[in-house]
Amino acid sequence: MKQGIKEQIELIRRGVVDLTSEEELEKKLGRSLESGRPLRVKLGIDPTAPDIHLGFTVVLRKMKAFQDLGHQPVLILGDYTARIGDPSGRNKTRPQLSGDDVDRHAATYLEQVSKILDLDRVEVVRNGTWFGAMSFLEVIHLSARSTVARLLERDDFQKRYRDGVPISLHEFIYPLMQAYDSVQVKADVELGGTDQTFNLLLGRTLQKEEGQEPQVCITTPILPGTDGVKKMSKSLGNYIGVSESPQEMFGKCMSIPDALLSDYYLLLTSEAEEEYRTKISDHPMQAKMDLATRILLDYHGEAGARLGKEHFEKVFQKRETPDEMPRIEIDRSQVEDGKIWIVSLLRQANFATSGGEARRVISQGGVRVDDQRIEDPNAWIEIRDGAVLRVGKRRFARIEWTA
Repeated sequence: MKQGIKEQIELIRRGVVDLTSEEELEKKLGRSLESGRPLRVKLGIDPTAPDIHLGFTVVLRKMKAFQDLGHQPVLILGDYTARIGDPSGRNKTRPQLSGDDVDRHAATYLEQVSKILDLDRVEVVRNGTWFGAMSFLEVIHLSARSTVARLLERDDFQKRYRDGVPISLHEFIYPLMQAYDSVQVKADVELGGTDQTFNLLLGRTLQKEEGQEPQVCITTPILPGTDGVKKMSKSLGNYIGVSESPQEMFGKCMSIPDALLSDYYLLLTSEAEEEYRTKISDHPMQAKMDLATRILLDYHGEAGARLGKEHFEKVFQKRETPDEMPRIEIDRSQVEDGKIWIVSLLRQANFATSGGEARRVISQGGVRVDDQRIEDPNAWIEIRDGAVLRVGKRRFARIEWTA
């Protein structure tokens, strides 16, 4: 840790919404410098889905800032909290996941997190280590550490209670579980999005009751999605996944509204504010291209960034068909009188996960076979071997018939 306290705080402060409290952080950093003991910086991840998007990388980048300063990241894989599901910002109870689902998702999470953090220098623990060993009596004792009145202070719980939307008892336990994680790992700092503020502050309370020095809570903004309105979310379809292809990722980055460029530069890059604001003001299109390139460098390297940019220029700026695209084999058994149902074609190409999704995309006019736009979900169409299927602006596939 070569940087002094002020230099460290300046780096940590970038893109932060709230810090509880800066005075406490200064004291912790001072003791860390004197003793040589790095701060233990906690981040909890619930593996509720197989992949992550750029919205989640905002808080991961904050953890990387601490790691680069020489502090100890503590990454908690919430194999037990994931089975409940974080109720933060939810208007209904989440479905509960199985242990197998959580384990499968956790494996892919770590692979993707490694694109940002040096996992060799990250302490990775599962909260099932302590929750799985707790007796029912210990669970009751943990539940007694907070009141229903305090939990109802949360905006999401308040709204659901006021609107008559059911709140299951296990959802009340979730904030306590996240808070108890801080006790178990003796966190000096906990990171989270602004929707995690209540959970982070509850961690301070439990630590005080356990005789520990309370953690500093640092919250980062919620990244808006590509629609420029709602938070980035897979369920809303406005996300940019970190494991998506370079072509798809670059195209999605280029669809970001100009009004979001400053936020994306601030939260997803390390470029100086003065530099990116000048760039956006003078050349917004070039600023967006540079942003997309920077993001792809992080997740796909130089080759991927170059591929994504070339694909975008060819398909969107020159309006040409890309040279390289996935090939999909269509079984002739799906053909009747030389034709195939367009919904079946989209599903076989993995361009739609359900018949309903395929119908919606077709009805919106987003499907073309070669140069023919298909707008009727009930259409049966003739397709030549080698025809190009296009869905939306960025997804292409070449069709090959099998015997």
